[in-house]
Amino acid sequence: MAHGSTRPTSRDVAQAAGVSQAAVSLVLGDKWRGRVSPATAERVRQAAQELDYRPNLAARNLRLGRTRTVLLVVPALTTEFFAGVYTGAARVAAENGFGVVLYPSPEGIGPARDPFASAQAALDGVIASSMAADALTSIRGDQLPLVMLDSDPAGSHGAATVNLDIADGVRQATDHLLHLGHRHFLHLAADVPSWTFEIRARELAARLAPHPGTTVRTARARLAIDSAVTAAETALTAPGPRPTAVLCDDDLLAAGTYKAARRLGLRIPDDLSVTGIDDLGLATAIDPELTTVRLDAELFGERGMQALLAVLEGRTPDAGDIPVELVVRASTAPPPAT
Repeated sequence: MAHGSTRPTSRDVAQAAGVSQAAVSLVLGDKWRGRVSPATAERVRQAAQELDYRPNLAARNLRLGRTRTVLLVVPALTTEFFAGVYTGAARVAAENGFGVVLYPSPEGIGPARDPFASAQAALDGVIASSMAADALTSIRGDQLPLVMLDSDPAGSHGAATVNLDIADGVRQATDHLLHLGHRHFLHLAADVPSWTFEIRARELAARLAPHPGTTVRTARARLAIDSAVTAAETALTAPGPRPTAVLCDDDLLAAGTYKAARRLGLRIPDDLSVTGIDDLGLATAIDPELTTVRLDAELFGERGMQALLAVLEGRTPDAGDIPVELVVRASTAPPPAT
Protein backbone atom coordinates (compact mmCIF):
# COMPACT_ATOMS: atom_id res chain seq x y z
CA MET A 1 0.00 0.00 0.00
CA ALA A 2 1.12 3.54 -0.71
CA HIS A 3 2.47 5.56 2.19
CA GLY A 4 -0.25 7.64 3.84
CA SER A 5 -3.13 5.58 2.50
CA THR A 6 -5.89 4.47 4.85
CA ARG A 7 -5.63 1.23 6.74
CA PRO A 8 -7.11 -1.73 4.80
CA THR A 9 -10.42 -3.10 6.05
CA SER A 10 -11.98 -6.54 6.01
CA ARG A 11 -14.14 -5.25 3.13
CA ASP A 12 -10.95 -4.60 1.11
CA VAL A 13 -9.78 -8.15 1.82
CA ALA A 14 -13.19 -9.54 0.87
CA GLN A 15 -13.17 -7.66 -2.44
CA ALA A 16 -9.61 -8.72 -3.25
CA ALA A 17 -10.39 -12.39 -2.47
CA GLY A 18 -13.83 -12.33 -4.11
CA VAL A 19 -15.63 -13.45 -0.94
CA SER A 20 -17.98 -11.99 1.67
CA GLN A 21 -16.79 -10.10 4.75
CA ALA A 22 -18.26 -12.91 6.84
CA ALA A 23 -15.93 -15.36 5.11
CA VAL A 24 -12.96 -13.09 5.83
CA SER A 25 -13.94 -13.01 9.51
CA LEU A 26 -14.25 -16.80 9.65
CA VAL A 27 -10.88 -17.40 8.00
CA LEU A 28 -8.88 -14.82 9.98
CA GLY A 29 -10.59 -15.93 13.20
CA ASP A 30 -9.57 -19.52 12.37
CA LYS A 31 -13.20 -20.65 12.44
CA TRP A 32 -13.53 -21.45 8.74
CA ARG A 33 -13.18 -25.25 8.74
CA GLY A 34 -16.39 -26.84 7.53
CA ARG A 35 -17.78 -23.45 6.50
CA VAL A 36 -15.56 -22.40 3.59
CA SER A 37 -13.28 -24.44 1.36
CA PRO A 38 -9.52 -24.67 2.03
CA ALA A 39 -8.90 -22.99 -1.32
CA THR A 40 -11.09 -20.05 -0.34
CA ALA A 41 -9.41 -19.81 3.04
CA GLU A 42 -6.00 -19.69 1.38
CA ARG A 43 -7.22 -16.99 -1.01
CA VAL A 44 -8.43 -14.86 1.91
CA ARG A 45 -5.14 -15.26 3.78
CA GLN A 46 -3.18 -14.39 0.66
CA ALA A 47 -5.28 -11.26 0.07
CA ALA A 48 -4.93 -10.22 3.71
CA GLN A 49 -1.18 -10.64 3.55
CA GLU A 50 -0.83 -8.69 0.30
CA LEU A 51 -2.93 -5.84 1.70
CA ASP A 52 -1.10 -6.00 5.05
CA TYR A 53 -4.51 -6.23 6.73
CA ARG A 54 -4.36 -6.42 10.54
CA PRO A 55 -7.64 -7.37 12.22
CA ASN A 56 -9.00 -5.49 15.24
CA LEU A 57 -6.47 -2.71 14.56
CA ALA A 58 -3.92 -4.81 16.45
CA ALA A 59 -0.45 -5.24 14.99
CA ARG A 60 -1.05 -8.94 14.50
CA ASN A 61 1.14 -11.35 12.58
CA LEU A 62 -0.98 -13.24 10.08
CA ARG A 63 -0.25 -16.88 10.58
CA LEU A 64 -0.90 -18.35 7.14
CA GLY A 65 -1.83 -21.65 8.73
CA ARG A 66 1.16 -21.97 11.05
CA THR A 67 0.91 -22.89 14.70
CA ARG A 68 -0.16 -19.91 16.77
CA THR A 69 2.52 -18.70 19.15
CA VAL A 70 2.59 -16.27 22.08
CA LEU A 71 5.69 -14.84 23.75
CA LEU A 72 5.75 -14.70 27.57
CA VAL A 73 8.30 -12.13 28.75
CA VAL A 74 9.31 -12.48 32.41
CA PRO A 75 12.18 -11.20 34.57
CA ALA A 76 15.17 -13.49 34.89
CA LEU A 77 14.45 -14.24 38.55
CA THR A 78 15.36 -17.45 40.33
CA THR A 79 12.00 -18.10 42.00
CA GLU A 80 9.29 -20.52 40.99
CA PHE A 81 6.65 -17.76 40.79
CA PHE A 82 7.12 -17.11 37.08
CA ALA A 83 7.34 -20.84 36.42
CA GLY A 84 3.78 -20.96 37.78
CA VAL A 85 2.77 -18.05 35.55
CA TYR A 86 4.15 -19.94 32.55
CA THR A 87 2.36 -23.16 33.55
CA GLY A 88 -0.99 -21.36 33.77
CA ALA A 89 -0.51 -19.46 30.51
CA ALA A 90 0.62 -22.57 28.64
CA ARG A 91 -2.39 -24.56 29.89
CA VAL A 92 -4.91 -22.05 28.52
CA ALA A 93 -2.85 -21.59 25.36
CA ALA A 94 -2.85 -25.34 24.65
CA GLU A 95 -6.62 -25.51 25.12
CA ASN A 96 -6.93 -22.87 22.39
CA GLY A 97 -4.37 -24.22 19.94
CA PHE A 98 -1.57 -21.83 20.90
CA GLY A 99 2.01 -22.45 21.95
CA VAL A 100 3.91 -20.29 24.47
CA VAL A 101 7.56 -19.30 24.10
CA LEU A 102 9.22 -18.19 27.35
CA TYR A 103 11.55 -15.20 27.08
CA PRO A 104 13.41 -14.45 30.33
CA SER A 105 14.51 -10.82 30.21
CA PRO A 106 18.29 -10.77 30.72
CA GLU A 107 19.74 -8.76 33.60
CA GLY A 108 22.88 -6.74 33.04
CA ILE A 109 24.06 -8.64 29.97
CA GLY A 110 22.27 -6.74 27.23
CA PRO A 111 19.46 -8.04 25.05
CA ALA A 112 19.28 -11.75 24.37
CA ARG A 113 18.98 -13.01 20.80
CA ASP A 114 15.94 -11.44 19.20
CA PRO A 115 13.26 -14.16 19.00
CA PHE A 116 11.53 -12.17 16.25
CA ALA A 117 14.50 -12.70 13.95
CA SER A 118 13.61 -16.34 13.34
CA ALA A 119 11.26 -17.02 10.45
CA GLN A 120 9.70 -19.72 12.61
CA ALA A 121 8.82 -17.26 15.35
CA ALA A 122 5.60 -15.95 13.79
CA LEU A 123 4.21 -14.42 16.95
CA ASP A 124 0.58 -13.50 17.46
CA GLY A 125 0.99 -11.62 20.71
CA VAL A 126 2.98 -10.98 23.87
CA ILE A 127 2.27 -11.36 27.59
CA ALA A 128 4.80 -9.43 29.67
CA SER A 129 5.49 -8.77 33.33
CA SER A 130 6.01 -5.08 34.05
CA MET A 131 9.21 -6.14 35.82
CA ALA A 132 10.57 -7.11 32.40
CA ALA A 133 9.05 -4.20 30.46
CA ASP A 134 12.46 -2.86 29.40
CA ALA A 135 12.95 -5.96 27.26
CA LEU A 136 9.86 -5.19 25.18
CA THR A 137 11.49 -2.43 23.15
CA SER A 138 14.57 -4.46 22.27
CA ILE A 139 12.46 -7.39 21.06
CA ARG A 140 9.83 -5.18 19.39
CA GLY A 141 7.19 -6.76 21.61
CA ASP A 142 5.36 -3.45 21.88
CA GLN A 143 4.45 -3.73 18.20
CA LEU A 144 2.31 -6.83 18.77
CA PRO A 145 -0.95 -7.31 20.70
CA LEU A 146 0.29 -6.96 24.25
CA VAL A 147 -1.07 -7.91 27.67
CA MET A 148 0.82 -6.54 30.65
CA LEU A 149 0.99 -8.38 33.99
CA ASP A 150 1.42 -6.53 37.31
CA SER A 151 1.21 -3.18 35.56
CA ASP A 152 -0.51 0.14 36.23
CA PRO A 153 -3.81 -0.02 34.29
CA ALA A 154 -3.78 3.76 33.89
CA GLY A 155 -0.30 3.93 32.39
CA SER A 156 0.17 0.59 30.64
CA HIS A 157 1.03 0.53 26.94
CA GLY A 158 -0.58 -2.89 26.63
CA ALA A 159 -3.98 -3.58 25.10
CA ALA A 160 -4.99 -5.02 28.49
CA THR A 161 -3.59 -5.42 31.99
CA VAL A 162 -3.99 -8.33 34.41
CA ASN A 163 -3.16 -7.80 38.06
CA LEU A 164 -3.14 -9.62 41.36
CA ASP A 165 -4.78 -7.61 44.14
CA ILE A 166 -1.43 -6.82 45.74
CA ALA A 167 -2.85 -3.78 47.54
CA ASP A 168 -5.34 -6.00 49.38
CA GLY A 169 -2.54 -8.43 50.23
CA VAL A 170 -0.55 -5.63 51.87
CA ARG A 171 -3.71 -4.52 53.70
CA GLN A 172 -4.26 -8.03 55.03
CA ALA A 173 -0.65 -8.40 56.22
CA THR A 174 -0.53 -4.93 57.79
CA ASP A 175 -3.88 -5.34 59.55
CA HIS A 176 -2.76 -8.73 60.90
CA LEU A 177 0.36 -7.16 62.45
CA LEU A 178 -1.56 -4.14 63.80
CA HIS A 179 -4.10 -6.49 65.39
CA LEU A 180 -1.26 -8.36 67.09
CA GLY A 181 -0.17 -5.05 68.63
CA HIS A 182 2.80 -4.04 66.47
CA ARG A 183 3.48 -0.33 66.06
CA HIS A 184 7.09 -0.19 64.86
CA PHE A 185 7.54 -1.56 61.35
CA LEU A 186 10.32 -2.18 58.87
CA HIS A 187 9.36 -2.37 55.21
CA LEU A 188 12.00 -4.46 53.43
CA ALA A 189 11.28 -3.28 49.91
CA ALA A 190 12.38 -4.83 46.63
CA ASP A 191 14.86 -2.52 44.90
CA VAL A 192 13.09 -2.96 41.56
CA PRO A 193 11.57 0.01 39.67
CA SER A 194 8.18 -1.59 39.04
CA TRP A 195 4.57 -0.59 39.67
CA THR A 196 3.83 -3.80 41.57
CA PHE A 197 6.41 -2.83 44.22
CA GLU A 198 5.34 0.83 44.32
CA ILE A 199 1.84 -0.37 45.22
CA ARG A 200 3.19 -2.26 48.24
CA ALA A 201 4.88 0.84 49.69
CA ARG A 202 1.89 3.10 48.96
CA GLU A 203 -0.64 0.74 50.55
CA LEU A 204 1.49 0.14 53.65
CA ALA A 205 1.80 3.89 54.26
CA ALA A 206 -1.96 4.36 53.75
CA ARG A 207 -2.79 1.52 56.13
CA LEU A 208 -0.56 2.84 58.93
CA ALA A 209 -1.56 6.51 58.56
CA PRO A 210 -4.73 6.33 60.72
CA HIS A 211 -2.83 4.69 63.60
CA PRO A 212 -1.08 7.23 65.87
CA GLY A 213 2.24 6.17 67.30
CA THR A 214 3.20 3.89 64.44
CA THR A 215 6.60 4.18 62.79
CA VAL A 216 7.88 2.64 59.58
CA ARG A 217 11.42 2.39 58.28
CA THR A 218 12.09 1.46 54.70
CA ALA A 219 15.13 -0.52 53.55
CA ARG A 220 15.71 -1.58 49.97
CA ALA A 221 17.27 -4.82 48.79
CA ARG A 222 17.74 -6.65 45.53
CA LEU A 223 15.55 -9.72 45.12
CA ALA A 224 18.30 -11.90 46.54
CA ILE A 225 18.87 -13.33 50.01
CA ASP A 226 22.37 -11.89 50.50
CA SER A 227 21.16 -8.37 49.68
CA ALA A 228 18.20 -8.82 52.04
CA VAL A 229 20.47 -9.94 54.90
CA THR A 230 22.60 -6.81 54.62
CA ALA A 231 19.66 -4.43 54.27
CA ALA A 232 17.67 -5.98 57.14
CA GLU A 233 20.67 -6.09 59.49
CA THR A 234 21.47 -2.42 58.83
CA ALA A 235 17.86 -1.32 59.30
CA LEU A 236 17.31 -3.34 62.48
CA THR A 237 20.39 -1.81 64.15
CA ALA A 238 19.73 1.80 63.11
CA PRO A 239 19.08 4.44 65.83
CA GLY A 240 15.54 4.87 67.16
CA PRO A 241 12.87 2.38 68.21
CA ARG A 242 13.74 -1.04 66.79
CA PRO A 243 11.02 -2.43 64.52
CA THR A 244 9.13 -5.38 65.97
CA ALA A 245 7.64 -6.41 62.63
CA VAL A 246 9.15 -6.66 59.14
CA LEU A 247 6.91 -6.59 56.07
CA CYS A 248 8.87 -8.02 53.17
CA ASP A 249 7.96 -7.43 49.51
CA ASP A 250 8.81 -11.03 48.67
CA ASP A 251 9.47 -14.37 50.40
CA LEU A 252 13.15 -14.26 49.37
CA LEU A 253 13.54 -10.99 51.27
CA ALA A 254 11.85 -12.62 54.26
CA ALA A 255 14.38 -15.46 54.19
CA GLY A 256 17.16 -12.89 54.26
CA THR A 257 15.49 -11.21 57.23
CA TYR A 258 15.53 -14.54 59.10
CA LYS A 259 19.31 -14.75 58.63
CA ALA A 260 19.79 -11.14 59.72
CA ALA A 261 17.69 -11.73 62.83
CA ARG A 262 19.75 -14.78 63.73
CA ARG A 263 22.99 -12.80 63.39
CA LEU A 264 21.57 -10.14 65.73
CA GLY A 265 20.36 -12.69 68.28
CA LEU A 266 16.69 -11.92 67.62
CA ARG A 267 14.16 -14.74 67.78
CA ILE A 268 11.28 -15.04 65.30
CA PRO A 269 8.48 -14.45 66.25
CA ASP A 270 9.28 -13.73 69.95
CA ASP A 271 11.40 -10.62 69.22
CA LEU A 272 10.54 -9.99 65.58
CA SER A 273 7.52 -10.86 63.42
CA VAL A 274 8.11 -11.31 59.69
CA THR A 275 5.72 -11.46 56.73
CA GLY A 276 6.35 -12.15 53.05
CA ILE A 277 4.53 -12.05 49.73
CA ASP A 278 4.26 -14.92 47.20
CA ASP A 279 3.95 -18.12 49.26
CA LEU A 280 6.83 -19.81 47.49
CA GLY A 281 7.96 -23.30 48.50
CA LEU A 282 10.55 -21.44 50.54
CA ALA A 283 7.84 -20.18 52.92
CA THR A 284 7.32 -23.59 54.49
CA ALA A 285 10.97 -24.66 54.18
CA ILE A 286 12.25 -22.04 56.62
CA ASP A 287 11.75 -22.29 60.37
CA PRO A 288 9.47 -20.98 61.73
CA GLU A 289 7.20 -21.28 58.72
CA LEU A 290 6.48 -17.91 57.14
CA THR A 291 3.27 -15.88 57.36
CA THR A 292 2.88 -14.64 53.79
CA VAL A 293 0.44 -13.43 51.16
CA ARG A 294 -0.38 -16.26 48.78
CA LEU A 295 -0.34 -15.25 45.12
CA ASP A 296 -1.86 -17.74 42.66
CA ALA A 297 0.84 -17.67 39.98
CA GLU A 298 -0.85 -20.24 37.74
CA LEU A 299 -4.17 -18.40 37.80
CA PHE A 300 -2.22 -15.21 37.03
CA GLY A 301 -0.79 -16.89 33.91
CA GLU A 302 -4.18 -18.29 32.93
CA ARG A 303 -5.84 -14.89 33.20
CA GLY A 304 -3.03 -13.29 31.21
CA MET A 305 -3.48 -15.78 28.37
CA GLN A 306 -7.27 -15.43 28.48
CA ALA A 307 -6.90 -11.66 28.21
CA LEU A 308 -4.61 -11.98 25.20
CA LEU A 309 -7.05 -14.35 23.50
CA ALA A 310 -9.79 -11.77 24.08
CA VAL A 311 -7.63 -9.02 22.55
CA LEU A 312 -6.84 -11.18 19.51
CA GLU A 313 -10.53 -11.90 19.02
CA GLY A 314 -11.64 -8.30 19.48
CA ARG A 315 -13.37 -8.97 22.81
CA THR A 316 -13.03 -7.04 26.06
CA PRO A 317 -10.98 -9.05 28.58
CA ASP A 318 -12.49 -9.89 31.96
CA ALA A 319 -12.03 -7.08 34.46
CA GLY A 320 -11.11 -7.29 38.13
CA ASP A 321 -7.93 -8.10 40.02
CA ILE A 322 -7.15 -11.66 41.11
CA PRO A 323 -7.84 -12.14 44.85
CA VAL A 324 -4.94 -12.91 47.18
CA GLU A 325 -4.91 -14.46 50.65
CA LEU A 326 -2.84 -13.97 53.79
CA VAL A 327 -1.66 -17.35 55.07
CA VAL A 328 -0.89 -17.03 58.79
CA ARG A 329 1.86 -19.33 60.02
CA ALA A 330 4.37 -19.24 62.86
CA SER A 331 6.50 -16.18 61.98
CA THR A 332 4.10 -13.63 63.47
CA ALA A 333 3.11 -13.03 67.12
CA PRO A 334 2.45 -10.11 69.46
CA PRO A 335 5.48 -7.84 69.96
CA PRO A 336 7.70 -8.37 73.00
CA ALA A 337 6.59 -6.58 76.16
CA THR A 338 8.48 -3.36 76.70
